[in-house]
Amino acid sequence: MTTVRKERTNKSANVKLITLTAIFAAMTYVLTAFLHIPTAKGYIHIGDAVIFIAACILPKPYAAASAAIGASLSDALSGYWIWVPATMLIKALTVLAFTSKKPNVVNARNLTALFPALVLCVGGYGLYSGLLIYGSLPAGFIDAPANLFQTAASAAVYVAFGLTLDKSGLKKKI
Repeated sequence: MTTVRKERTNKSANVKLITLTAIFAAMTYVLTAFLHIPTAKGYIHIGDAVIFIAACILPKPYAAASAAIGASLSDALSGYWIWVPATMLIKALTVLAFTSKKPNVVNARNLTALFPALVLCVGGYGLYSGLLIYGSLPAGFIDAPANLFQTAASAAVYVAFGLTLDKSGLKKKI
């Protein structure tokens, strides 16, 4: 009997994690694809805020999947196919700096993780476009200010929404 209960509990936990992964991927897609400002190379969005929150709530493989799927779908379905490989890698790697093991979404570790997220966004897209698209490293960083602004705006939304989630106690309920 206890083996059956454990299997049901494990299946329920997996279904819950997969469902949350899909929800975070969908929210990332919506905030990236529909709320954005066009730039020289693409667009600025606040979808990264959802990626940061997912990284603070979900185990790393699930958070990485939601980040890669949601952000890449946005690029692909918005017509920016050339950015899909970079986006998949950069967004999946972004979650590695965060932790979901603390009781709060916003904590010292996750606030510190915003810096590597910034470096990955600005550096990753700059290197990708410089080496693979423009053939010139300096040209790849032409949109660095936009990527910097995007990460900073997403960080601000993450902190505001994360503090709200912490006050509501939602993470403990998940």
